[in-house]
Amino acid sequence: MEDYRIDAAAPESVDVSGHRGRELVGRRILETYPTVSGTALWDAYRETLDTGSAYESEPFTYEEVSAGVPRESLYSVRVSRLGDRLVVSWIRHDTSEREAGRLTELQRLGNLGWMDWNLVTDTVTWSDQVYAVFDRDPALGPIRMEELPGRLVADDMPRMGAAVQRLLGEGRSVDEPFRIGTGSGVRHLRMVATTRTDADGAPLEVHGFFQDLTALRDAELALVESERANLVQRGMLKAERALGARLRDTLLPVPEQSLDLAGLCVDVAYVPADSGVNVGGDWYSAIELPDKSALFVVGDVAGHGLPAVGTMAQLRFYTKGMAVTGSALPVVLGRLNSLLLHTATDRGGATATMVMGRYQPSDRQLTWVRAGHLPPLLIRDGQAGFLAQPEGCMLGAAFRSAYGQASLALLPGDHLLFYTDGLVEDPGEDIEEGLARLAETAVRIVAEGRGDVTAHTLAALRAGNRDDLCVLDIRVPEES
Repeated sequence: MEDYRIDAAAPESVDVSGHRGRELVGRRILETYPTVSGTALWDAYRETLDTGSAYESEPFTYEEVSAGVPRESLYSVRVSRLGDRLVVSWIRHDTSEREAGRLTELQRLGNLGWMDWNLVTDTVTWSDQVYAVFDRDPALGPIRMEELPGRLVADDMPRMGAAVQRLLGEGRSVDEPFRIGTGSGVRHLRMVATTRTDADGAPLEVHGFFQDLTALRDAELALVESERANLVQRGMLKAERALGARLRDTLLPVPEQSLDLAGLCVDVAYVPADSGVNVGGDWYSAIELPDKSALFVVGDVAGHGLPAVGTMAQLRFYTKGMAVTGSALPVVLGRLNSLLLHTATDRGGATATMVMGRYQPSDRQLTWVRAGHLPPLLIRDGQAGFLAQPEGCMLGAAFRSAYGQASLALLPGDHLLFYTDGLVEDPGEDIEEGLARLAETAVRIVAEGRGDVTAHTLAALRAGNRDDLCVLDIRVPEES
């Protein structure tokens, strides 16, 4: 047996290189996925063909390198025989399917969708929401990037043509508003895109998103022209308040019980501000990685409202994606810093602070980094102290930012707190006073036997908070 050929594929099928449905038909396995050769899966193909016994693998990491760019995904495979052919099902396992669902909900609520363009294979991929943004039938497939200027309102064609030239010819990120004509009228859209290059600086991929700003533009015109501007504004504020609440619940669901990650107990508390109509930019992430280590992140995006939510979502999902691929933590911060700088608008870019740690259960080592964030608090043997901070300024503030790294061996009974400034800041009070109060209160809570709910107890003591607050209490069980 030298090779296999794909004779049929489900329309929704997509492989690690982005080939979909009908694009897969006719491809040979070893020509398209050469790393399968010599593996247990390759042997299973032949055994199933010979014996008729179905084969089902355990989840495994599959890697392909396309144009020098490695791609990894977690799959399990089921193989069964049908006559003299094989029916093969590759099931992709997203360790955060709920996160993906929340991202889909965010795209719908924000009326935006992502797009990828692989310049090597000349393949364009859109998320489902982009078709809604363009009012386009998904059966027609994506619009190619070089075709985009021809879809525009005539007045916008020169500016968008120049933007695409900057993106493809110069490798520069773009953030451009534009208009298109649809069956329902003119739509106001926005394109944010950046390129990924090879070692020589040649662009390999384009990543970005399209957003429908039509409702926003219509609202702006209504506010200027309408004699009932106050009523319109009141309705918009009410809608924004409702949208903010839904976005918060979608992006930051707080578990009712402690999480068990890599042998640690993690207590999570998130409390929105008591005042204001806009959702804030505080966020967290606590997940187990494919190598059985655990990733903990707490961040704070400057500002409020939909721009802060958009930046929060970018940071949260990009951080997780890079950590899953094994990127070093300082490298992750460096790339997030570049992301915020390269997606800055003419009105100024977004900034954010962040603290992030990766815990290896084999030796109880926590490696951590920070970007302008407040120091983690360690509680050990009845004493509390803030960790000495490695180098790292806030994200989106400077182009040549350097990020250091520190490590800490956690012991049974330890508590390590990651938190945002809403937990310690009070108007007119020096930040050092707030930090000292946090250390004293946290030690008392642990001493009183309430260590399993430290995060929730600290958050409850901040009733009437003027700012969002987020707390992660990472606890090493005594029995460990």
